[in-house]
This record gives sequence, C-alpha cells and structure tokens, in this order.
Amino acid sequence: MRVPRSLPKPLAVIPFTLREAADAGITQRQLRHQNLQRPTRGVRVPRTDDAGVHGLAPSIRPYTLVTEFAAASHASAFLMWRFPGFLPGSDEPLIHVSRPDTSAIMRRPGVKGHRGQFFADEIVELHGLFITSRTRTWLDCARKMSIDELTVVADHLLRVPRSDFEDRSEPYATVEELADMLDRHKGTPGIRKARLALERARIGSDSAPETRLRLALENAGLPEPQLNVPAQLGPGVVRQPDLAYPEEKVAVEYEGAGHSEAAQIVKDIAREEDFARAGWTLVRISKRHMENDARAAVSKVRSALVSRGWSPK
Repeated sequence: MRVPRSLPKPLAVIPFTLREAADAGITQRQLRHQNLQRPTRGVRVPRTDDAGVHGLAPSIRPYTLVTEFAAASHASAFLMWRFPGFLPGSDEPLIHVSRPDTSAIMRRPGVKGHRGQFFADEIVELHGLFITSRTRTWLDCARKMSIDELTVVADHLLRVPRSDFEDRSEPYATVEELADMLDRHKGTPGIRKARLALERARIGSDSAPETRLRLALENAGLPEPQLNVPAQLGPGVVRQPDLAYPEEKVAVEYEGAGHSEAAQIVKDIAREEDFARAGWTLVRISKRHMENDARAAVSKVRSALVSRGWSPK
C-alpha cells in the first residue's frame, strides 16, 4: 500500500507522533491521507508492506513520546530485550507502557498501562525509545513467570559473554545488581519468586536450554553440576562441557539444531572420543529429551552418575 509520496524518511515507514510530523513540516492535508492509520490520538502509522521489518521499537516509540514520563515495560520490554524465558501472555498484541506512580496510568487503545516507582537508572534508551532496564524488566515480569523461567532469564543476565563471538565483554547484570533491584522494591508482586530465582541462578549457562536442563537435574535430586568449566582430558586436550560432574567424570552436553549439520557432527564425534579416551562418560541431550518435564534427560544423566559410583544421599 502507498503512503503520501512526500512524507520524509523515516516517517514514511514507521509510526510517528503529530509533534514529529509538525517538526518535519508535514501538512494537515498529508496527515489526512487514507493510508495513514490513527491507532490513538497524537499518533499516525503508515500502512506499508514493510512496516514490520523494523521490529517493535518503532511501533512502541510514539506511545512513549506522546505522553510524558512513559516507557515501554513488562511484556513489551521483555520482547525488546529478547529475554529467553517464557512469559505467559507475551504473544498478545498489546503495548505495555509504564509511568511513575505520581502520574495517571496510560489509557489508550491497544495499550496496557502500568504505574510504579522508578529510580533514575531503571529507565534507559533503546533504539530511540524509553524502556525499563533489563533488571527492572526481570522484576516487573516476575508476577506472571514461574520460578524456573525467572531463573532462565537471571542466568541470561548474569552470563559472562564470550568476547570472541559477541560485541560485549561484560554481563548484562551482576548478582549484586539483581539483588539491589529486589531490595529497592520490597512488596512488589512476584518478588518472592524473583528472590527464589536469584538464589537458584548461576553464572556459566550459555543458553536457556542449558539452564532448564540444570534445573531439571537439580529438581530431580541430582547434584549441582559445574557449568562450562574447562576439563583437562590429556596433554593439550581441553574440552568445555555444558554441564559436568568432575568427581564422577560425567560430562553433559545439550545439543541444539545446529548439531545436525555435517561439519558439527564431525566435531561432536571428535569431542566424544576425547572424553572416552580420558575415561569420561559424555551424555548427549537433545530437545526430545527435555519433553515431559525432562524425564528422559534426567534418566540419562542419573544412569551415567550411578554407573560412576554416585548414589543419592
């Protein structure tokens, strides 16, 4: 569908406020064009085939600008930060916007308004819009999430990035920062679950499936494994299993879809041979083992530990 030809970029393809339109010199006649949607007062949205390619930020940004002291939050912030945990209701077509508790809650079509107490560092800027920080978003979503899924997000925030593959060298948050967020907002709905999740969180998981696997093993009464700790398997041979029990010499690897590729299969075989030569047992877990509360995964790891002399206390 076409929009007014004379609309300046980027307003020709992203939602914008009437104030932005005025600043850009857009006339009232242009604003009345039939292919400009009016989802709410003060906002216009071009009907273009490629409007969705820009992601959530442009769609939410006008709502944080058209009303003072407003920021994307809750499920919207959860999606924009690309958190790995499961948040019930995050697939609903609602924009979540928070304002300070001294302001009126936002009431607009398609918007779920929230109010709360915010410290200065809890609102940040991302892709040109105001949004709750990662740590504040984690707490805001605690009410609807399970303890395990909150732990998945906490592990994600605490993970130390691999500088060879990522454009950052520091974790998104520290244990102290998450704990401070909880101390700031005592009594917030979901805070008890968040505290339990923080107690269970660990530094070292590289992915959400690894965290879910670790939690499943611990929930089943198996010992807590080490996470991505290098294992010396021989002269010049070092492997870094996802989870490991060095005392029993049991390593556990979660293998995602990428492990079905030919080149990766060769690497996986070499890895398994390295562990076998060093007297280790390598347990390989895939997505299907995580079904039915990860019963198959737990059974495989338990059998490997028992075969190495481990027994429940």
